[in-house]
Amino acid sequence: MSPPGSDATADPTADGGGTGSSLSDLLAGSLAGVAVVLVGQPLDTVKTKLQTFRGLYTGPVQCLAHTYRKSGLRGLYAGSSPAMVAGVAENSVLFASYGLCQRAVAAITGARDAKQMDAFSNAVAGCAASVFSSVVLCPAELVKIKLQAGRELAESRGQRFQGSVYRVTKDIMRHHGPGGLFRGLEMTVAREMPSYFCFFGVYEMVREALKPAGRTRADCGLLATTAAGAAGGVLLWTVTFPVDVVKSRIQLDDAMPTRGWTMCMFHVYRNEGVVALYSGLAPTLIRCVPSSAVLFLVYEYTKKLFEP
Repeated sequence: MSPPGSDATADPTADGGGTGSSLSDLLAGSLAGVAVVLVGQPLDTVKTKLQTFRGLYTGPVQCLAHTYRKSGLRGLYAGSSPAMVAGVAENSVLFASYGLCQRAVAAITGARDAKQMDAFSNAVAGCAASVFSSVVLCPAELVKIKLQAGRELAESRGQRFQGSVYRVTKDIMRHHGPGGLFRGLEMTVAREMPSYFCFFGVYEMVREALKPAGRTRADCGLLATTAAGAAGGVLLWTVTFPVDVVKSRIQLDDAMPTRGWTMCMFHVYRNEGVVALYSGLAPTLIRCVPSSAVLFLVYEYTKKLFEP
């Protein structure tokens, strides 16, 4: 999951909602997605391992050190290829869908354009846009998780893990068909919708609070925009992290049932306590701050290349 960009995206009517703006949003979102993976993938790997194998590692630092000692940087960047696919796909679709959803919400609420929408309306638009990004995100995240924590799962069963994007994808297709690539889609949507409702709402609220006196949110500087993104990122992960924990476990282990994921969450709570539902939250929150900063830097300056 990645936060949105500037008012160049937030105001899809700026150039009449034309294809030029849409294409620049797609490209900027794609490059931002790649940058986020390069910066945050090691901590994302740690997060996945802590979520799926609670008790195997004493904490994020030990997990990071053990993974590096055993597999080097390659282990910390396990699943980077599908993660980049996920980042590019999610950001591209999310940025484009967000503009469309903003126009729809503006029409319903009677707002003159997206810039006139309040934080709640933007939150609704972001929530709706996340449905579309979830569809393209799910398959790539599924493969990523299996690569990140597949070794621990195989070792727990006395097996040897020889994973690659091709092998993992081929195995999924052979045993479950094309539909198998969408294992965990329901949980992905359940995570993304409240996540982006919280994110877009907080993002706009913080920018409103930090905007220069007598100016608009569009006049917020880079630091204010990054702070707003980081604040939104922290809230979205805190609110929906238990769903992400269950999603990671179900996507990793094909033996777990996909139906009744809420009961699976209750099972984890009953047997492992509420702490288990937040395993891996610390590295996630640490990661989201630099990731948000990098995302906005890349997004903002890529958008500027398209300005006349």
